[in-house]
Amino acid sequence: MAGVLDSVNQRTQLVGQNRLELLLFRLRGRQRFGINVFKVREVLQCPNLTALPKSNHFIRGVAHIRGQTISVIDLSLAVGGPRIEDVKNSFVIIAEYNRSVQGFLVGSVERIVNMNWEAIMPPPSGSGRYSYLTAVTEIEKELVEILDVEKILNEICPVNTEVNAAILDDGEMKRDLGERIVFIADDSAVARNQVKRALEPLGVQTELAKNGKEALIRLREIAAQDCKHDITERVALLISDVEMPEMDGYTLTAEIKADPKLAPLHVILHTSLSGVFNQAMIEKVGADDFIAKFNPDELATAVKKWVHCD
Repeated sequence: MAGVLDSVNQRTQLVGQNRLELLLFRLRGRQRFGINVFKVREVLQCPNLTALPKSNHFIRGVAHIRGQTISVIDLSLAVGGPRIEDVKNSFVIIAEYNRSVQGFLVGSVERIVNMNWEAIMPPPSGSGRYSYLTAVTEIEKELVEILDVEKILNEICPVNTEVNAAILDDGEMKRDLGERIVFIADDSAVARNQVKRALEPLGVQTELAKNGKEALIRLREIAAQDCKHDITERVALLISDVEMPEMDGYTLTAEIKADPKLAPLHVILHTSLSGVFNQAMIEKVGADDFIAKFNPDELATAVKKWVHCD
């Protein structure tokens, strides 16, 4: 376990190479799951938990860790499985998502594996709208499931997507956009819809993609079919997640900036990786802006800024 903990803090060099490292863990059975190491602060034996009255039933309690009170979510319960019973012999993954820190109670933690995003695939199409998977991969001939943590957290504490009235305008955004759209790329259906709902009051039309590869193919199709000069004739702005199967947001941005017909497109990287923001990498790939998920006012303000600057 000490080796796993030591490794968690040494992974920033992978950013921008379309690579990631997964921390593998199990809940109750043999099925293995993975979480991006960039999301992980530390892994520890489950400490004493204090139950809170009237809390969400997925939350097994709170723990005091390094001067901070952290809610501990039973990840098995949260995805529709049975609760983890042997808490004392279980582990907690302390992770940062969407500007908050939470603990995930898991049965066991295995090791860290180095992966290419191309080996991380979208979940099977038959998994259904209520699936908690955001991606899958194969390691040692076994399927590893990557959970849609944003969906889980949104069910426990729904994200506010309402934009402050002071930020809304009287059709100014609509006039600047005309018939152009804002393109959204995110592997989490919950996150895609959060962005879409936040922008709708601004009169923004959107198109959605489930990962960077799908977004790049579609943007090139639009540029080839609908644009005489460059993509901005049809698409005003791209809002992209960073973590996505097949192609991450950094690689997507670099591909866009290397394509003459796509290069003028403004790119906002919008990610739950708020704890590891790498300004040098954002500049290296040519992104125009970075916003940590999820603040609808900040997102709407950034969209207005980059649309109005055209």
